[in-house]
Amino acid sequence: MDSSLEEELLSASSDSYHLPEPDDLDDPELFMDLSATLEEDEREHFAPILAFLDHEGYTDHFKNLYDFSFSFLSSSFYSFSEEDELVAYLETSRKWAKMSHMTWAHARLCFLLGRLSIRKTKLSQARVYFEEAIQVLDGAFGDLSLVSALYINLAAIYLRQRLRHKGSVLLEKAGALLACLPDREFSAKNELDVVAYVLRQGIVVGSGPLEARSCFLAIRLLLSLGRHEEVLPFAERLQLLSGHPPASEATATMLSFLYDKKYLPHLAVASVQKRGPQSARGMSISLWQAYLVLQNATKIVGVPSSSWGEVSALACPALRQALAACEDQTDLSTQRTLCLILSKIYLQHRSPDGSVYYLSQAQALGKLLGEQEAFESSLCLAWAYLLARQAKKALEILEPLLCSLRETECMTQRGVVHNLLGLAFQDEGRTRRASKSYLRALIRAREIGNVRNQAVSMANLGHLSLKSCMQQSARGYLLQAVRLYSELQANKETDMELIQVLLWLGQALVSGHQLVHSRLCYEMALLFGLRHQHLNSQLQVTKFLCHFYSTVSPNPDACITYHEHWLALAQQLRDREMEGRLLESLGQLYRNLNTSRSLRRSLTCIKESLRIFVDLGERNKAAEAWLGAGRLHYLMQEDELVELYLQAAIQTALRLEEPSLALKLYEEAGDVFFNGTRHRHRAMEYYRHSQLQSIFNLAKDLIHLVTFGLEV
Repeated sequence: MDSSLEEELLSASSDSYHLPEPDDLDDPELFMDLSATLEEDEREHFAPILAFLDHEGYTDHFKNLYDFSFSFLSSSFYSFSEEDELVAYLETSRKWAKMSHMTWAHARLCFLLGRLSIRKTKLSQARVYFEEAIQVLDGAFGDLSLVSALYINLAAIYLRQRLRHKGSVLLEKAGALLACLPDREFSAKNELDVVAYVLRQGIVVGSGPLEARSCFLAIRLLLSLGRHEEVLPFAERLQLLSGHPPASEATATMLSFLYDKKYLPHLAVASVQKRGPQSARGMSISLWQAYLVLQNATKIVGVPSSSWGEVSALACPALRQALAACEDQTDLSTQRTLCLILSKIYLQHRSPDGSVYYLSQAQALGKLLGEQEAFESSLCLAWAYLLARQAKKALEILEPLLCSLRETECMTQRGVVHNLLGLAFQDEGRTRRASKSYLRALIRAREIGNVRNQAVSMANLGHLSLKSCMQQSARGYLLQAVRLYSELQANKETDMELIQVLLWLGQALVSGHQLVHSRLCYEMALLFGLRHQHLNSQLQVTKFLCHFYSTVSPNPDACITYHEHWLALAQQLRDREMEGRLLESLGQLYRNLNTSRSLRRSLTCIKESLRIFVDLGERNKAAEAWLGAGRLHYLMQEDELVELYLQAAIQTALRLEEPSLALKLYEEAGDVFFNGTRHRHRAMEYYRHSQLQSIFNLAKDLIHLVTFGLEV
């Protein structure tokens, strides 16, 4: 601790100071010219500083004397080349003040000399000056800033020099001044030692307010010193102690900032959410918090796909709060932007109704902002209606929009509207109108040479043909679309569109029994998804590949490979339900291979799925997983575990009070032994229970019918 004292106490040291001339400064009366050679017996040369410093009580001119930045070196003195020269001048002034019994000047000069001694890490010398100043004041409290600075500086030295026994009373006074003065100026960088002392005292006596005050002082001092990395523990403790608005609100905001700086995304988002909806008191802070959550949410999710424009749902509360603040400030442009972001989140999470709600607001705001904003918002709203399967409402927007564009020469916008109209007509089942709209969009794109829009139009025509069972036309359009996409410069957005086109083309080729080419399309689509690490597109393609290798062109090894990839995607997306179902399917696939290694792998999958079903509370699936594990133990000749798992399956079903499930499990448990080669006699016990369960179920149904008849 002592070895780092110089670094902590000294600000940037310098041998010479180049300061402005007195004429350039605001308060000439504060500045002492040290350029002239002064004799000690020429008292009149010291009269200005003595008169200035002997003022009883505090004035704003003294503020610079007490801060921790040593600003008095430039604000009160000039024309000295060495700091020692200033020390000599102040020492001589102190002697004259002492001889003249000028109490306040004497005390302030001792204080300045003490601070300059600290600057040179001469702590014992500084202690002498501070003790002399306190003795001179003799309990006078006219200048609280001076008194608190003296006591706190001296207390810090006592703590550094381990002289607590000598100044226990002084330490108590310094702690009281530190904790009780609301607007006290900081006096020294080593004030943190005294703050730590007060904090310990607050903890010892169990005083929450004193502890909270100490944490607040530590935070303020460390922030002023720029030591942000040390603030976090004090801010967390202050938040815990305050625990309620308004103090906790300010602390939560600070914690959000600190957690973000220290790369703690979970805590950064949680501290923003802790503020709650009642905290929307300013647009700037709300927007900053929304930005903070958006920035940290991607780190929380931890999936590469979020780098491709996806927005986490964790940002919704902060975005809504920011939207409410913007509405209060009538900031239309920012409101529209926030509405678009919120609508995007809802679309990502397959909730088009929520997206429609915010896009309707964005459309109304766009009409107030200008033609371009209104057009963009209307297109987005029409697209959301299409995703929500509300084609009529989409047409109500798009048809007037097309009419308004006929008066303009903007071919690109007209082509986009034609494409959306084609999608709306397709959803309505109006195939001819849809194909005409797609063809018009294609013509507009060709006229202006827009290759991407041509590719989109071709892809839409191909999909329409595929849905209409015109496989040959579909293959032609989709192949043209793939060629056009290959001419474009590769980027994430166009590659995501190309994935969808390849999937449609793969379906068309499967219908034409061109299995090799269709497999190639699916695998190319997966490669694009892997290239951009986009999980949702990989998930979509992997489902097609699993179906292809299980049903269209059976290949057990390939089917297992793609199911394993599907499982990895489910784990990255944190979809526990999907993960459980895939583990169950993988268990069955490995079991079908019927090798010792595949059976062991199947058992691992079944047990992992069992754990997930139990966590999710899906007891039906859990019961079947228990039975599946028992069956595998039998196949692996681990007979000591078979009964354990079979009984666990049956007991789970009985606890659910589902007679049909219990009956089914009794029969399947009996089949485990009856269809096997060992212990076939055990099947009889399960079949007998199955018959009893069946009789019990029948009796129960009869009782129910009789009871119902009597009631009637």
